[in-house]
Amino acid sequence: MLRITELKLPLDHADEDLRAALVQRLGIDSAELLNFTLFKRSYDARKKSSELQFIYTIDFEVRDEAALLKRLSHDSRLTPAPDVSYTLVGHAPADLAERPLVVGFGPCGIFAGLLLAQMGFKPIILERGKEVRQRTKDTWGLWRKNVLNPESNVQFGEGGAGTFSDGKLYSQIKDPKFHGRKVLHEFVKAGAPEEILYVSKPHIGTFRLTGVVENMRQQIIALGGEVRFEQKVTDLLIDNGQLQGVVLNDGERIDSKHVILALGHSARDTFRMLHGRGVYMEAKPFSVGFRIEHPQGLIDRARLGKYAGHPKLGAADYKLVHHAKNGRSVYSFCMCPGGTVVAATSEPNRVVTNGMSQYSRNERNANSGIVVGITPDEDYPGSPLAGIELQERLESHAYLMGGENYEAPAQLVGDFIAGKASTQLGEVEPSYKPGIKLTDLADALPAFAIEAIREALPAFDKQIRGFSQHDAVLTGIETRTSSPLRITRGADMQSLNVKGLFPAGEGAGYAGGILSAGVDGIRIAEALARSVLGIVE
Repeated sequence: MLRITELKLPLDHADEDLRAALVQRLGIDSAELLNFTLFKRSYDARKKSSELQFIYTIDFEVRDEAALLKRLSHDSRLTPAPDVSYTLVGHAPADLAERPLVVGFGPCGIFAGLLLAQMGFKPIILERGKEVRQRTKDTWGLWRKNVLNPESNVQFGEGGAGTFSDGKLYSQIKDPKFHGRKVLHEFVKAGAPEEILYVSKPHIGTFRLTGVVENMRQQIIALGGEVRFEQKVTDLLIDNGQLQGVVLNDGERIDSKHVILALGHSARDTFRMLHGRGVYMEAKPFSVGFRIEHPQGLIDRARLGKYAGHPKLGAADYKLVHHAKNGRSVYSFCMCPGGTVVAATSEPNRVVTNGMSQYSRNERNANSGIVVGITPDEDYPGSPLAGIELQERLESHAYLMGGENYEAPAQLVGDFIAGKASTQLGEVEPSYKPGIKLTDLADALPAFAIEAIREALPAFDKQIRGFSQHDAVLTGIETRTSSPLRITRGADMQSLNVKGLFPAGEGAGYAGGILSAGVDGIRIAEALARSVLGIVE
């Protein structure tokens, strides 16, 4: 198998043009090309003056690969294709005495459970929330009726926080073993659109993701695994540094010396329990800010120029960074084209925002987090739980600012820059449900964050004209950008001081998003299998 990169075709090319272009590019007869598959399709819209084209990376087979490589040895864009197939690290012994546990059934827990099941370990998966369809009903209860279920919401339940997001499936993590391809292939196998295997920024969207998650659960069960909902781990059983099992909220004890801890970033009560049990953890940086909304058409025109609205391109996105004079970095986070701003709290009397898109990305507004990086040393020194405590203070204050009914405080961008309260909406209609309360966001975040964001918004306007338009809307607050702590693990992927405990995923501080969490789930399942089987990597 060979790979060619940088094969360019017009946006509106016909499907059959791809084969013809590949044959022409290689200088071979069509009969010599045995087969080909798309590995990646992207486009570069940075130069508005040039014609926009699709840029392909294609893996293919020809009759005589050696001859082709020799003839085109000068062409750096032609190389042998890497092997991206996945091989299980081992199989459970037939006399396995003890089933491993997986705590949490978000992306990390799903892939950890799936890999363990594929290796024959028959894992027991414990999820504090509900199955995804009932969870969806509970989540809509907050968005439509201002009623929060603390154990079944945007953060907790089957699929994890990523279920109510844009369903983005790309990451900047290093992935030398191509575990990301395994994640994408499993998603496609479970019903995701096949295009996620080759588009440059794949996504699924919430409604499609729910069915995919259900199908993956059924695969785990068919392989001998067990998935238990509404089962919260409330204690660990530790004897002389060795994990012995867990205790559930109903008092049940489950014995196991191998437990994957795939918590989400919002499992604050569990973090406190772990800290109380002496599990080693440390505070880590995260970010705080607001959600910003613009008309999607404004973003499309700024990013795509004359190609705005092209059906093959869809809604445009953006990625922005500004280094403020006060030393803080401001950046766009979790940009959701054609999406909505959603209520994402998991705790009573607190307000948190996040962004979400459906697969179609056809809502009227674009939104993203505009957030400021903060660090333990500067902003929340002391206990590993200090970042959680800061989040709680900010979210409780946002609840008060919004009117104490889960509405969110909001402000027009122009008024925010000018430092005056907003009293009336303009062109942009905010999408946040249950609703917003116009106010002055100046005291919603620490003063340094407000100062940095006020400086960043006009700077972003130089990259996306209209970004700082007066009636764009800021909705507060965004605090759960990532876990505020790390449950530190060693080279064997186990807790530094509790043998048999395998911290993983976003909550443990080792992932940020669906794809990276899925990859970490695969890696942690492999580590557990090696531990059980005595395999040295």
